[in-house]
Amino acid sequence: MYYIYIIFSKKLNKKYIGFTNNVNRRLEQHKSGKSKFTSKAKDWNLIYYEAFLTKKDAYSEEKFLKSGKGRERLKFLLFDTMETIGK
Repeated sequence: MYYIYIIFSKKLNKKYIGFTNNVNRRLEQHKSGKSKFTSKAKDWNLIYYEAFLTKKDAYSEEKFLKSGKGRERLKFLLFDTMETIGK
């Protein structure tokens, strides 16, 4: 299985979209500073993930979610989550 995931840091008020074959391991890497972009905070929390059978499909979805239309979809998909986290 392959996954796209979204993590959020309240400290930075930022989300990060990534793709992996092991969500738990990858989240720990983000929290421990082993990823350059997310190393500025340690409070990353998983707010969304999706599973795919193929690496290609997961990668395509990651790219889409980082695009303009993908960001629009995330606003709709995670509206309540982002409202709750932002408080």
